[in-house]
Amino acid sequence: MLDKDTKKFTLWVLAWPIFIELFLQFLLGAVDTLMVSRISDDAVAVVGFSNQLFQAMTTLFVTVASGAGILIAQKLGSRKSGDARIIAIMAVSSTTIIGIACSVVLYVMPESIASVLQMPEHLLPLAGTYISIVGGGMVLVAMMSTLSTVIRNTGNTRGPMYVAIGMNIIHVIMNYGFIFGAFGFPEWGLAGVAISTVASRLLAVLLLIYMFLRSFEYRIKWREFKVFDRPLFGEILRIGWPLGVNLSCWVFSQLIIYAFIATLGATELAARTYMNTLESFCFLLGSSIAMAAQIQIAHLYGEGRIREAYRSAYRALGFGLIYVVVNAFILYVFGKQLLGLFSSDPAIIALGASLLGMNLILQPGKMINMALGNSLNAVGDTRFTMYISLGSMWIVATVLSYVLGIRLGWGLIGIYSCMIADEYLRGALSYLRWRGQKYLRKAENPDGAVPADAVKKPGEPVAAAGV
Repeated sequence: MLDKDTKKFTLWVLAWPIFIELFLQFLLGAVDTLMVSRISDDAVAVVGFSNQLFQAMTTLFVTVASGAGILIAQKLGSRKSGDARIIAIMAVSSTTIIGIACSVVLYVMPESIASVLQMPEHLLPLAGTYISIVGGGMVLVAMMSTLSTVIRNTGNTRGPMYVAIGMNIIHVIMNYGFIFGAFGFPEWGLAGVAISTVASRLLAVLLLIYMFLRSFEYRIKWREFKVFDRPLFGEILRIGWPLGVNLSCWVFSQLIIYAFIATLGATELAARTYMNTLESFCFLLGSSIAMAAQIQIAHLYGEGRIREAYRSAYRALGFGLIYVVVNAFILYVFGKQLLGLFSSDPAIIALGASLLGMNLILQPGKMINMALGNSLNAVGDTRFTMYISLGSMWIVATVLSYVLGIRLGWGLIGIYSCMIADEYLRGALSYLRWRGQKYLRKAENPDGAVPADAVKKPGEPVAAAGV
């Protein structure tokens, strides 16, 4: 029988609220794209391009947020709640400072940044407006991301889900008002969409702060945000900096690939943006399971239940593969009609539809890579995932994308082929590393001792982590 704390860290208890939260975040992006498409396809291209830029900026604070999240789950598993509390406070303080710096840079020179990243010249005025407003609120993204990560890794995955529901409702209402001049709102087009995004994020941050202050056994006081524990912060960076490099590899490689696509033309850029929206939906449940597995495995690892942690990765991978394959097939069947909801341009729809079959191949590789990569991160093996990302993302996903997509003229087909190869290569290497159990064996026998969960009496069933 599982105790209350153990039940809180079972895979499905963790995964379903994360799925709802991610689904609503996807909905936020899809509604943005759908509503912005009513302004123009150029506006859609600007939003898609700008979002890649914003993701690139998030790598500056994800180092702290991700490392802190894994450590919090490990510390709670090992019953060191005081350390977990201090780690959470330092993570929020640090990322808020970094977020403020990002906001200033994006607000001051939006068009210059877009121009350097090869945004088509006729889109620069629109990009300047959108990047300055949404980018100026980057501190809210930093706070929202860190607060959600901390709260989720305490086992409370429902709280961020409820916040996501409220944020989406407000954002959709304000979007509609600003785009169509409804509810007494001024008809401000893309600028209104940007304001709506920032306003809904501000409300989300306020709610998350309220939850964060009450996430641990003793309520966090405002004066505690001055706390800085050097050894614990060193632990955060030890796990977190490879995660930051890993994510930055992905985000910056995607940003460069977007720049490659931008050289192909606005049609290709819009088609990729629409496909990115559909692909995100396809992978939602798989991503939720992978994220939940990371929290569960980190908690089990911290608690010393090493064998259960090992098996949990394969359980999550099995469930995830089933769901992403089914979703990818549904998207393959109905994708053309779904693309028609976003654009009436036959060239954009035809180009997007040509990529649907490739998405069937892409999604399983993405699931293998994320489930096993997250499992490695959960036990602290973050440098390995960093090393394979540095090699595969830059050589396979980026350099080969340029060679096949631009130099040899294969366009988006060539770029997608390289993205698929990158996912499967990293997934295969992560599988071999997890199967080797380097970090798990080290934790099992730090002094040559046999851990309690590895010993069982004759006839006693092996305990399994809750699903």
